[in-house]
Amino acid sequence: MSAPIKAVVLVSGGLDSTTVLAMARAQGRDCYALSFDYGQRHRTELEAAAVIAKRLGAIEHRTMRIDFGGIGGSALTDHSLAVPTEPTAGIPITYVPARNTVFLALALGWAEVLGATEIHLGVNAVDYSGYPDCRPEFIEAFERVARLATRVGVEGGTLSIQTPLMALSKAEIIEQGVALSVDYGLTVSCYQADAAGRACRVCDSCRLRQAGFAAAHVPDPTRYQ
Repeated sequence: MSAPIKAVVLVSGGLDSTTVLAMARAQGRDCYALSFDYGQRHRTELEAAAVIAKRLGAIEHRTMRIDFGGIGGSALTDHSLAVPTEPTAGIPITYVPARNTVFLALALGWAEVLGATEIHLGVNAVDYSGYPDCRPEFIEAFERVARLATRVGVEGGTLSIQTPLMALSKAEIIEQGVALSVDYGLTVSCYQADAAGRACRVCDSCRLRQAGFAAAHVPDPTRYQ
């Protein structure tokens, strides 16, 4: 029998990335979960990520530190900027400049060290906040960079970026997770959850999450403030 495929899975502690990890495990991947402490408003999502990685059978879970707070420009890393509680036009202030580019670069480095041939992440281009680094064009471009910038790529090996949620609605994502027995009560999606992990109910992420559960006709297990 051939050895299982190794995959680095980005796990934020939220609904989407948890579903991706469950899907990768269901495909028989050996999963190495990767989270980022990047200066976000709260640590409860990182605490959730650790629990989720263990619960879903990741072989290893690492949390890397990045100082996006030193760059600023986002309501998720700069406490002087308010998280919007109403829908906004254009790219919202919760967009973190270069976040997925940096995340993927670090995931790529760990994948090389592990000998992993896949990186999985939960970006979505249907029910999402309009971030430019969640679009399929960005993922395709980064995958080309990965092949050019790595030893495995230069030597003719394969390394792919897997985005299984890209074309799914939030309701469809939840349905996928429910079919895999994902406990969404463990997840934290809110941009400004409190210290106990309770969601605000009014940020963009909360609104998308609530609408997804309603459309999927699945009881919302989120703990709210």
